[in-house]
Amino acid sequence: MTEIPPPPVLPQPEGADSYVVGVDYGTLSGRAVVVRVRDGAELGSGTFDYPHAVLAEALPCGVPLGLDWALQVPNDYRLVLQHAVPAAIRDAGIDPATVVGLGTDFTACTMVPTLADGTPLNEVPGFAERPHAYVKLWRHHAAQPQAERINTLAAQRGESWLPRYGGLISSEWEFAKGLQLLEEDPEVYAAMDRWVEAADWIVWQLTGSYVRNACTAGYKGIYQDGAYPSEDFLAALNPAFSSFVADKVEHTIGRLGDSAGTLTAEAAAWTGLPEGIAVAVGNVDAHVTAPAARAVAPGAMTAIMGTSTCHVMNGTELREVPGMCGAVDGGIIDGLWGYEAGQSGVGDIFGWFVKNGVPPQYHHDAAARGLSVHEHLTELAAAQKIGQHGLIALDWHSGNRSVLVDHELSGVVVGQTLATKPEDSYRALLEATAFGTRTIIEAFKASGVPVNEFTAAGGLPRNRLLMQIYADVTGLPVRTIGSTQAPALGSAIHAAVAAGAYPDVRAASGAMGAAPADIYLPIAGNVAAYNELFAEYTALHDYFGRGANGVMHRLKAIARRAAGEVPA
Repeated sequence: MTEIPPPPVLPQPEGADSYVVGVDYGTLSGRAVVVRVRDGAELGSGTFDYPHAVLAEALPCGVPLGLDWALQVPNDYRLVLQHAVPAAIRDAGIDPATVVGLGTDFTACTMVPTLADGTPLNEVPGFAERPHAYVKLWRHHAAQPQAERINTLAAQRGESWLPRYGGLISSEWEFAKGLQLLEEDPEVYAAMDRWVEAADWIVWQLTGSYVRNACTAGYKGIYQDGAYPSEDFLAALNPAFSSFVADKVEHTIGRLGDSAGTLTAEAAAWTGLPEGIAVAVGNVDAHVTAPAARAVAPGAMTAIMGTSTCHVMNGTELREVPGMCGAVDGGIIDGLWGYEAGQSGVGDIFGWFVKNGVPPQYHHDAAARGLSVHEHLTELAAAQKIGQHGLIALDWHSGNRSVLVDHELSGVVVGQTLATKPEDSYRALLEATAFGTRTIIEAFKASGVPVNEFTAAGGLPRNRLLMQIYADVTGLPVRTIGSTQAPALGSAIHAAVAAGAYPDVRAASGAMGAAPADIYLPIAGNVAAYNELFAEYTALHDYFGRGANGVMHRLKAIARRAAGEVPA
């Protein structure tokens, strides 16, 4: 791993406060926050919604997309810098000259195909109508067939890196998406000089320097013990894929909290920040949140709960945990093994149900009370006793990331009758996501990785019923983070380290991390009731997810044939 030397910290007037800016790139928007270096106080924020959002059905030019595609337009990310960052500075009311560093985080694995100078291929003449020239968002799952081939071959060959990922590589990750690109559009693949994580691409845009971050390299890029999968392995997948690492992926890797370079004049003009300030090595939204939550000690799990949930935690030893998204040395904090797991759909599932499963009368009643439909359903569901609705759901509407690592799986609700009401189904879906998290925790514990604490961050912890359900299902106290922009705060913490204000991320976390907002304690009677329901969830989980009944896979295949994506 090549270390990038930090830039000199720009001098500040004696006794003056200095500030850093964190920018969090989510699924639908980018959010910037201005943070005071000495104590982590969040002084101002700005948000910018991506104009193109997620391309799931067609490109901007109208070219249709296939099943399970999810693309984005990279210029939307640049616009965040031009709009959200200046808005945050205005909101904070500070002098931009007092900003000493900038840090960013991104959803992952989100991949940008580029030329050698960082130009995204969709911006190259002749490629705007080619789907594979666009950003493949983390929830692009159309590379599942390629992921299955990678897993099968790696298992057959006994590849040493496979157990580091719980025995399965996800269709969301770099290699599966890269192989799909090669096999479905070899011309775009040949034109691509670099296969770049968006987390690194945005830092490239800010500094003019391409530095690959250690987090995504380890968790999403199969980089373990200083090496990627071998050329021989890649050639066995597809002879044309043999040089994928050497030609498209391999690059200088920067440690988390280090500086990737300094802000260029062009990026300074976008953001309104001083040219030459430190820009931190890129990172992932979930992983920067652990320092923001002061949850970097071994055994402290942080769940970043939004459209999906990512679970991260540190451990003192390397353990092989089935179905995990990776164990990476220094993946969160230097000197510890960083573990990652996740659920592909959480808030997305609740949003889907409200959009598609709630009758007009509920929308009318919610509006009459001045509530959102989510709030209205939550109040109705909170009045129920545990198990009263008679339902069990599987939270696989966007596939299963952990512990099954199978995006061909789909959602199920068992127990519906003609008496089932929307609030019944809504509560069952809330509970299903909690059961999914408990399944992940149980896998960690069974593999010798203790989980002693649970911190919830992101947008969903505002739902108090949901948080109490998580406490009762997991049997752990659930602590919510006292920050409305936790990933952006985490990026700001890394910016402070990159600027030289703190010696390392652990020290910066202690000084700048957010205090708890609320703590939800498990209720003994509720824990017992949910233990009974969790046993039923586990039975369904294993029946549909571990090979007893492959109906979900067969239905996906039928859907693809019906859509004309594969021969009948």
